[in-house]
Amino acid sequence: MTVDVQFHFPPVEFHFIPMITFVFVMLSWFVFVGAFFFLKKPPQAPSAKKEPKSRLGILLQGISYGIAWMIWRPPFTPIAPMPKLIEVLLALVTMAISAASVWIIIAAVRTLGKQWSYQARLVEGHKLIVSGPYRFVRHPIYTGMFGKLLATSLAISHSIALLLVILIFAVGTAIRIRSEEKLLRGAFGDDFDAYVRYVPAVLPRLF
Repeated sequence: MTVDVQFHFPPVEFHFIPMITFVFVMLSWFVFVGAFFFLKKPPQAPSAKKEPKSRLGILLQGISYGIAWMIWRPPFTPIAPMPKLIEVLLALVTMAISAASVWIIIAAVRTLGKQWSYQARLVEGHKLIVSGPYRFVRHPIYTGMFGKLLATSLAISHSIALLLVILIFAVGTAIRIRSEEKLLRGAFGDDFDAYVRYVPAVLPRLF
C-alpha cells in the first residue's frame, strides 16, 4: 500500500514595489555594516568621565530594533492597504530615509573621530563638536539610527510594531541624550547651552 503525502504551503504574494523597497533597505544595511567594518577608526582616547545611565538607553534602542526585525508582516507586501500612488511615494520616502540615514551616521562618526563611543563619556581633551552633521542636529547618530529603524519597519515590519518600536526607541534615545548632555553641559557650560538654543537634538526644526 502506498501513501500519497502532499504538502500544501500558503502562496506567497509578491508585490513589486514592496519587494524593491525591501531589497534597497537590506542593501543599505549591508553598506552600513560594511562601512563600519572597513572605516578607519582613530585610536580611542582615554575616558575622562562616563555616564553609566546611558546603558539603559542603549538597551532600549536595541530592543526597538529587535522588535522591528522580529515582528514581520508577510514578505513583499505593503505595510497596510493603500492606493498605488501612495504606495509608490511611501516606497521612495522609505528608500531615501534609509540611504540618508547611512550617510548621516557615517559622517557623524567620522566627524567625532576619537571622541566617538557607544556609551556616554568624555575623553581627555574633549572638544565640543559643532561641525559636519552636528551643525544641523546635536545628535546626528541618533537621527540616523531612527531613520534606519523607521525605514526597516516600513520595509519589513508588521504595522502593529511600527508605533511600538518608535515609542521604545524614543524613550531610549531620550535617556542617552540626557546622559550625554549632562556630561557636555558640565564640561562646556555656557558654550553648550548656546549650542542647545540654536540646534535641535535629533530632528531638524522639530526636536
